[in-house]
Amino acid sequence: MIKTLLCVLACTVSLAALAEPPKIASGIVADGDGMTLYTFDRDTVPGKSACTGSCSANWPAALADSNDKPSGEWGLIAADQDRHQWTYKGRPLYRFSGDKQPGQKNGDGFGGVWHIVKP
Repeated sequence: MIKTLLCVLACTVSLAALAEPPKIASGIVADGDGMTLYTFDRDTVPGKSACTGSCSANWPAALADSNDKPSGEWGLIAADQDRHQWTYKGRPLYRFSGDKQPGQKNGDGFGGVWHIVKP
């Protein structure tokens, strides 16, 4: 009985810890935590992010879990450290370090090259 209960709890915790793929919420694309996702105008090479170095500190990639799979308009491209970054309609997705709470859109229009993602 105790072993079964521990197994059920362990399985529940494991599933809850998995990140969710991006979703459409309130007319924008957001990550599983409700944080706004953005595209970068300088991403012009298919399958590759142009946001590297200090750029990625302010605009971290929207990373997928190892078990996430592309589906429909949601895709994946290679990211640093053998990880994968989500894409929407082929465009890499990013979070903005200046967004502190779900639903914030502080990065929209930043530098004229960052834009919230709309379906």
